[in-house]
Amino acid sequence: MSRSGDGHVLVTGVGAMTPLGADAPSSWSAMLAGKSGVRFLEEEWAAALPVQVAAGLTVDPAALLPRAEARKLDRGEQIAVLSAREAWQDAGAPEVEPERLAVVIGTGTGGVLTTLAQDDAFEQAGARRLSPFTVPMLMPNGPAAWVSMDLGAKGGARTPVSACASGAEALALGQDLIRAGRADVVVAGGVEACLHPFTLAAFAQMKAVSTQGGEPEAVSRPFDAGRSGFVMGEGAGIMVLERADLARARGARAYGTLAGSAVNSSADHITASDADGQTAAIEGALRDAGLAPVDIGLVHAHATSTESGDLAEAEAIGRAVGTHPAVTATKSMTGHMLGASGTLGAMAALLALRDGRAPATRNLDTLDPRVDLDVVRGEARPGQWSAALANAFGFGGHNVSLVFTR
Repeated sequence: MSRSGDGHVLVTGVGAMTPLGADAPSSWSAMLAGKSGVRFLEEEWAAALPVQVAAGLTVDPAALLPRAEARKLDRGEQIAVLSAREAWQDAGAPEVEPERLAVVIGTGTGGVLTTLAQDDAFEQAGARRLSPFTVPMLMPNGPAAWVSMDLGAKGGARTPVSACASGAEALALGQDLIRAGRADVVVAGGVEACLHPFTLAAFAQMKAVSTQGGEPEAVSRPFDAGRSGFVMGEGAGIMVLERADLARARGARAYGTLAGSAVNSSADHITASDADGQTAAIEGALRDAGLAPVDIGLVHAHATSTESGDLAEAEAIGRAVGTHPAVTATKSMTGHMLGASGTLGAMAALLALRDGRAPATRNLDTLDPRVDLDVVRGEARPGQWSAALANAFGFGGHNVSLVFTR
């Protein structure tokens, strides 16, 4: 057997912290139940913002770590470490040579909360008030670095920074590392923690987030004719990817196979969605998996609840796969977790294959007539699908598609 095995990559562990739950099982159960993690912002600073809702975590990650450890980690790093530990234990803590264990964790904004907080401290009290941990807390590669140290991974700690496609690109890179024989096990995923008046105001200025009033739970509504923008969320999704032959040899339980992936760039516009680039990514992932469009029974759509984004993706799915698959969009419940969203969407697709149930898209009261897709609504839909597609797209023209098989 070659150092890369048979080329197949299994998912043997999952971990998550989301607006729906403090771990992967509770988050998944909440998705199937159609619950929402979107809430009113209760901080004093929110009163001055046009945005009044967000999807924050259900628990404070700092409270789950020893104080000495938490104080030297940015919030995003805390979330990544906790989710990676969950995924690692879920995988059975594989015995692997440190040099054959790699970490790939993407993020869209890095330690922006630290950057903004420490800038405030500097402006108000001068240089001596800065934390000595500021630099390692704000580094975008911080989450991957801390996870690599926590797990003793010496096969590389990498950090894709591709906006909202970061987490999905991390999974694709992890798959590539195993296929190329450079790693046997890869802890891969995405993390984001940037709920702050500055970031919310910035997204509001570009008219990307919703400023809709009313009940918070009803604001995020992908594919709905009445959608008004996305809801910012935070959290992490982490998977343990493993060489299939080694996983089988140790008797590991697998959720499924990461069968194909494709990463491209639209090279068209810094923020606009591009159906051509997205179509190419989906088609590339299918080719990589050796599957035909008819094989895809389920799609987890990127679907952020913006008009232009939803329509571009609906066109791309229709062109590349067709209108037959069931389509689910869980950002209707979690909000948009930016760099973490691609991994969480992939996790939802994978668990739907395992359990034979796809979450319904919340708040889909009136399907946009321009969306010619079979979007799951109302209640979770049962089905015995053999393959699922998960999309993630990001500002900058980043397009990533992943294919999972049961």
